[in-house]
Amino acid sequence: MSALSSPANSRFSLSPARVLVLGFAGAIMLGTLLLLLPLSTAPGKSTGFLDALFTATSAVCVTGLVVVDTGTHWSVFGQAVILLLIQAGGLGIMTMSTMFALIIGKKITFRERIVIQEALGQPQLAGIVKLTKQILGVTFAIELAGMVLMTVGFSRDFPLATATWYGLFHSVSAFCNAGFDLLSKSFVDYVEDPFMNLVLMSLIVVGGIGFIVISELLWRRSSKRSLHSWIVLRVTAALLIVGFITIFTLEFHNHETLGRLSLQGKLLGALFHSVTPRTAGFNTLPTGSFRTPTLLFTIVLMFIGGSPGGTAGGIKTTTFAAMLASVWATLARREAIEIHGRRLGQDAAEKALAIIVISVGVLILSALAILVVEQFDFMDIMFETTSAFGTVGLSTGITPMLTPLSRIFLIITMFTGRVGPLTLAFAIAYPSRTRALRYPEEKIMIG
Repeated sequence: MSALSSPANSRFSLSPARVLVLGFAGAIMLGTLLLLLPLSTAPGKSTGFLDALFTATSAVCVTGLVVVDTGTHWSVFGQAVILLLIQAGGLGIMTMSTMFALIIGKKITFRERIVIQEALGQPQLAGIVKLTKQILGVTFAIELAGMVLMTVGFSRDFPLATATWYGLFHSVSAFCNAGFDLLSKSFVDYVEDPFMNLVLMSLIVVGGIGFIVISELLWRRSSKRSLHSWIVLRVTAALLIVGFITIFTLEFHNHETLGRLSLQGKLLGALFHSVTPRTAGFNTLPTGSFRTPTLLFTIVLMFIGGSPGGTAGGIKTTTFAAMLASVWATLARREAIEIHGRRLGQDAAEKALAIIVISVGVLILSALAILVVEQFDFMDIMFETTSAFGTVGLSTGITPMLTPLSRIFLIITMFTGRVGPLTLAFAIAYPSRTRALRYPEEKIMIG
């Protein structure tokens, strides 16, 4: 047995999961060092290591939780660093690496293709580089269109140069579902502006449905689209509709949120806040003023998140759909899990269950750890923790007031949420070994 394949060394081999984890960790550390430069901070401001690390983690993990105000604490250089970290985190480290390799004419090796396949969650290796090129082209085209439209919107309130920079920054932040903003109050001042709301919501939804779905919508007829796209589009639409109706109903008479707005503002505000928990993080209503039922409902939306293969976080819409289909199959006493005339593999159901169980465990541990340290209400801490894990960025306002230890807990939670709990578990775990032994089956009482 060679040294490379021996058990002693296989534990430390760089599997695709480990490459992804190390790639994100490396980007975060590089971002931290850049944000620590005096050039990154606005005049009269100073940045400690933990603040730089938290901001870099939040940017690479496209979360949007902040401990310092992005628009006033960081210089233009610092904001540009954050923007690049958001883009790298949104597209994925391997996608960005592939882009640079293609630019300099470097050949993409077989091992690199396997890592890209893992990063994109693709079931097959064939055509992975072509798909990456499509992802890059579509991403930059959408972000450019978003920048132009948002520049038009911002130019009504700011000089052209500022409006252009704001347009670029918020277009990338919205499409990557990052939630970083330069406006201090996010988009609260634009709550009744249909143009800005529709542009932002479009960028968020398109970025959150995943690159595979975007590709099929652009280049495949509806009859030839995959079951994956069918699930993503319908679950996304259902969550947006249910979210809109629920938030509109719960907050209609709350004078700190929807209650003070015109009917148009109420409709736009409720719709925007059904979109933004899909891991975008922008807000047009003061999140900290939501009623407790609305906060709890938003936690559920943040936990589900967006769709795989895109810029969103959470357990993902397909995981949620697989779980519901599995439950329905059990209740209907069916042996197979069926969705839209297709049978779902047992491995998909098992993976969905594993993701949900690990995710709930991470949330409980993170919230419990912060509850031990802090004196804030349980709902506020649970909201913040779920926002971090789902890489959302919505906040009730307590993040800047957290102690250093709690910030470290949130950093770990954001990182776990971005790389994926299952990917992180695979990266840490020992490599599995094929077992010839099968134990006898025995039934136990369930429920």
